[in-house]
Amino acid sequence: MLAVNFIKLTYLRKISKPAAALLHLKLRANFSFFSADSTCKSLRYMSSQPKRLCTENMSAKKIGTHNGTFHCDEVLACFFLRQLPEYKDAEIIRTRDPAELAKCDIVVDVGGEFDPEKHHYDHHQRTFAESFHSLCPEKPWVTKLSSAGLVYLHFGRRLLAQLTQLKEDNRQLEVLFDKLYENFVEEVDAVDNGISQCDGEARYAVSTTLSSRVGHLNPRWNSKSQDTEEGFKKALVLVGEEFLDRLEYYQTSWLPARVVVEGAVQMRHKVDPSGEVVVFSQGGCPWKEHLFALEKELQVETPIKFVLYPDQNAQWRVQCVPAGLNTFQNRLSLLEKWRGVRDQALSELSGIKDCIFVHAGGFIGGNKTQEGALEMARRTLQAAAQCPANGSS
Repeated sequence: MLAVNFIKLTYLRKISKPAAALLHLKLRANFSFFSADSTCKSLRYMSSQPKRLCTENMSAKKIGTHNGTFHCDEVLACFFLRQLPEYKDAEIIRTRDPAELAKCDIVVDVGGEFDPEKHHYDHHQRTFAESFHSLCPEKPWVTKLSSAGLVYLHFGRRLLAQLTQLKEDNRQLEVLFDKLYENFVEEVDAVDNGISQCDGEARYAVSTTLSSRVGHLNPRWNSKSQDTEEGFKKALVLVGEEFLDRLEYYQTSWLPARVVVEGAVQMRHKVDPSGEVVVFSQGGCPWKEHLFALEKELQVETPIKFVLYPDQNAQWRVQCVPAGLNTFQNRLSLLEKWRGVRDQALSELSGIKDCIFVHAGGFIGGNKTQEGALEMARRTLQAAAQCPANGSS
């Protein structure tokens, strides 16, 4: 056992904090589970593994949730709690017995009560209609919360601070907190509460969501054993693995991109006096989402129209800023007469040296130099000022 622990600790020093958390999750996936109703089941429904394992620390905290068919929201809520120091070794008690739930330190998705002071986080009661916005008016999301969202709202900042080693008052942690709710937890809340993604009948089915894959780990209706304990353990690892993967991406790739975009936005007037052109020194940076968010945060009065960046061949691209994240319409497209023209013909037509192309759709063009790409943007801005009808397209 000593050798195993030494190997585990040595390995953990070499990997990131989220990855280390995932390893801990997997190592204890088969421990600290208890079904309070298991003694009432016949052998047909019993797992071959014991429902409760003796531990050295008999005073370990207890997380209560319901037994039977499990769903993504309470599995994710339990995963969140287990990342916190006070619950990292907690038993997960799966029962609907009020007497057993009363012994738990925190209860999620069962019990019919939402009371943070008591650490009761259920959302099934008829009187419950809370959303992130109703509990935190400064946040925009109005999707009804499930147990996952409730736990994330109350513990999410501490959770992320624990996993990222950022301080809770760090601006980047707050950005991560918002992003992971909007792009991970809110979906789980909506699915569990039966909230459709759009009005009307969907054009096609999406059957591979995290909630769906968690659901598939429950016993099939005609399985010989209807025991859910092993499936719950697998689900805990599944949701943990995906959450930590997204957290690692947002912390190590998405956030650094935001820093790059913010720097470019702040330097935009040095690129061009209009302030409508930004330059990235490196291509491939995901910029659109960050640009729209930062324009609001930094109160950019004149919307940015063009982004310049080098491509993989060390040539330069001039790309139009779209009117929104989910549209092909541009705030300002490259000149119509340039579209579909290439190389020397384009240089002669535009009067700009070293042109490579302008896409037929007008949303992107290329030049061999940064100066040439910038001039393509400037000429388009000048033409739009003289004839606003050029506008977006």
